[in-house]
Amino acid sequence: MENANETLFREALTHFPGGVSSPVRAFKAVGGTPKFFRKAWGARFEDEEGRRYVDLCMSWGPLILGHAVPEVLAAAREAMEEGLTFGAPSRRELVLARRIKTLVPFVEKMRFVSSGTEAVMSALRTARGFTGRDRILKFDGCYHGHSDGMLVQAGSGLATFGEPSSAGVPRAFADLTTVIPLDDPESLERVFAQQGDQLAAAIIEPIPANNGLLVQDLAFLQRLRELCSQHGTVLIFDEVISGFRVAPGGAAELFGITPDLVTYGKIIGGGMPVGLYGGRADIMAVVSPDGPVYQAGTLSGNPVAMAAGLATLEKLTPNLYRDLDRKAARWAQAFEKLPGLHAPRVGSLIWPLFQPGVKRADRVQAGAIAQFNRMHGLLLTQGIYLPPSGYEVAFLSAAHGDEELAHFERAIGVITPELRIQS
Repeated sequence: MENANETLFREALTHFPGGVSSPVRAFKAVGGTPKFFRKAWGARFEDEEGRRYVDLCMSWGPLILGHAVPEVLAAAREAMEEGLTFGAPSRRELVLARRIKTLVPFVEKMRFVSSGTEAVMSALRTARGFTGRDRILKFDGCYHGHSDGMLVQAGSGLATFGEPSSAGVPRAFADLTTVIPLDDPESLERVFAQQGDQLAAAIIEPIPANNGLLVQDLAFLQRLRELCSQHGTVLIFDEVISGFRVAPGGAAELFGITPDLVTYGKIIGGGMPVGLYGGRADIMAVVSPDGPVYQAGTLSGNPVAMAAGLATLEKLTPNLYRDLDRKAARWAQAFEKLPGLHAPRVGSLIWPLFQPGVKRADRVQAGAIAQFNRMHGLLLTQGIYLPPSGYEVAFLSAAHGDEELAHFERAIGVITPELRIQS
C-alpha cells in the first residue's frame, strides 16, 4: 500500500522535473522516496505520515539556532504585520547591515540579494567591473551556485580552461573560467604566473563544504591571498555555508585572512531566502547606482527576511559557538563508532565519510559513497535524517541537545550490525 510520501512524490513528478524543486532533494543518490515534511521544531521535524526525525540537515545550514525559534518567529511576524514586501527601502535593511558590520568589519559596503547564487554572480560581475579583466579562477570541488560561469569543472592538465559541467552552459562562459585543484600549491603558483594579469577574481570556499568537507591547509589559503594582492586580483570568499556558521566572522575570522569581497547566504535571513555580497568600499563603489556595474533585485532586502536575520544574528554569542563546538565534537565521536567511518569537522559542520584524510573532491572513493548511501537508508529507518548525498555535510544547531544525541547513539548501535553485513 502506498504511503503518504509516495503519493505526494508521484504527484510531484507530474509538476516538477524529477518531482522536486532542487535536485539534491530527490533522493536519487541514496535511493528511496523523498520525505515531504509538514512541520519542524528545535532539532526535529515531522513528515506527512507523522513520522518524526532528528534533523542533521537543518535546511542545508542556515538554521544554526534550530527550527521555529520563538524570537525569530516573533520578529518575522512583527515584520509581516507591517508588510510582506515594499520594493523600496526599509529601516530593517539598515539595522541588519549594522549588525553584520559589527561581526564582519571588513565588509565596508554590501548589497542584499535573494540567494547565494545571486550573491556570487553579482560579486564576480563586480570584480570584473572593478579590475577591467574577464577571467575568473575557481577551484575544483568548490560549489558557487548555478550561474553559468560557475558551472564549470576542470579540464585536462594542472591549470586549465574549464569545461561546462551542465548542459545549457555555453562554451564561451567556460572559456573565461580557469579551474585548478584544491590542495595543490604547484598549480596555484603556475596559474598566477601564467594568467595573473588576466584574473579579475579568484573565488574559493575557504571551508569547502559543498563537495564534502575538504579542509585546506592554512598555508594554501594564505598563499592565495598573497598572490591575489600581488596581481591585483580580487579575492572572493564564498561563505554562503561557513559565514556566521563556524565563527561570528565566518572562515575569514577563523583563519585570520581578509578577502576583498565575501558572499553570505540564508543564515543572515534566519533561513529565509536571502544573500549578500560585500567587502571593500572601493570595489563596491563600481556597483550601480554609484558605478557602471548593474545589479538589481525587486525583492532584495525583503523586510521579513531582514527581521528574521537580525533576530538570528543577535543570538550568535561566543558562548553559543563554544557550546556548538563541544556538541559537534561529541556527535563526530558518535559517528566514528561506525566501523570505517571518519567524521572530519569544522565547528558544527561534520562530514561522515567512510574514508580518511580527503582534501580534494576527486579523491573521494566510490566505495565510500556507496557505504554512506547504505548508512543513510538505515539511519532513516531509525528516525535520523541526513542530507541525501555522501558529498554533503551534516549540520548541527543550538537545538541539538542530549536527547537528540542519545537518540542518534541508539540508532548507530542498531544499524552497525546490518551495515557490517552489507559491507
